[in-house]
Amino acid sequence: MRMFSYSMFLTYLFLTGCSSQKGVTPATHGSYSEDLSVVRPKIEGAASAENMPATDNNARRQTAYVEPTINVNKQVDEVLDSINRINLAQRYIDGFTIQIYSGGKREEALNIKRQISSNMPGVDSEVQYVQPNFRVKVGKYNERVEAQKDYMKVRQYFPNAIVIPERIAIN
Repeated sequence: MRMFSYSMFLTYLFLTGCSSQKGVTPATHGSYSEDLSVVRPKIEGAASAENMPATDNNARRQTAYVEPTINVNKQVDEVLDSINRINLAQRYIDGFTIQIYSGGKREEALNIKRQISSNMPGVDSEVQYVQPNFRVKVGKYNERVEAQKDYMKVRQYFPNAIVIPERIAIN
């Protein structure tokens, strides 16, 4: 009973809030205008449109040359050199390849490699043996978007093909 009376009270509040109020006229009769400049705060010394001289908006401002006081070129060069050494030490990058076969039969893996070479001559393929399976992989891509282009072509011949992440050797 208490819950019922509470819900009735909320319903009453909602309906009275949504009803139109007497004395309030909709603003559809004419345009509304009100001058609020009277209540705006006045700040002395502030730049306003009246105080500013007329300038060309398209003209570019000339700034004076400032001589640098702190030279960090040597420190930046050292950081860049260290980043270069780290990059040269890396022999692999994280990339993607398309796997078209994974199974235990070597003959089947070699047949699939021949099929992909004849159907798509411009795409490099390789057979890898990772115990206990032979895998036939196609292409080496830096980005998944690049792999997706060839994946759509490969999928016409091999519907079970998938794009997988792989470490790619840098030559």
